[in-house]
Amino acid sequence: MDAVISNETVHAAATLEHAHHRDDEGKRMGMWLFLFTEVLLFGGLFVVYAAYRYLNSEAFHDGSARLDWVIGAINTVVLLTSSLTVALSISAIQSGHIRKAKWLLWITIVFALTFMVNKYFEWGAKIHHGLFPGMKEFGELSSGESLFFLLYYFMTGLHALHIIVGVTFIGFILWYIQRGEVTPDNYVLQENAGLYWHLVDVIWIYLFPLFYLII
Repeated sequence: MDAVISNETVHAAATLEHAHHRDDEGKRMGMWLFLFTEVLLFGGLFVVYAAYRYLNSEAFHDGSARLDWVIGAINTVVLLTSSLTVALSISAIQSGHIRKAKWLLWITIVFALTFMVNKYFEWGAKIHHGLFPGMKEFGELSSGESLFFLLYYFMTGLHALHIIVGVTFIGFILWYIQRGEVTPDNYVLQENAGLYWHLVDVIWIYLFPLFYLII
């Protein structure tokens, strides 16, 4: 009997020690600092875009007219909805609804894949029409239009890379939930994944009007 009580005491002490050494605030701060560097990266790109657009306003307007704003709008709705599902998954894990949290994360991944499929077909259509660096039709564009498409491919491609990283992050969170490492009492990693995904969403909210809605 004494041995059982002793083992339970040791286990409880180990659990308390683990909780004591768990630096949740440090993890949150680390993620915010990382997101700040991402904001600086895209902020710099937005400044470059604004400068070149000012110098080539008519050419940028012509380049924007070649993009399919309907696909861009659909992708905007898709990402906004995915931000909702990832936020709801955090609320679910906090409330102890493990299965619901996992389903919401899977739905978020489906939305992300939908975004990437749409982007694949959009880029594919542009490449099919020769509007890609190195192709004949691209070489016939004005310098302003070619600059527009260079920025378009680079900035939306970089954003797509962030989508892939975000999906991978969410995939790891699902694995950690399954292993019991992300729980209602320990969900900071899931919060960080949600913060990263919200950043991806916010970046697209800026990219969509900058490239697709030039008037």
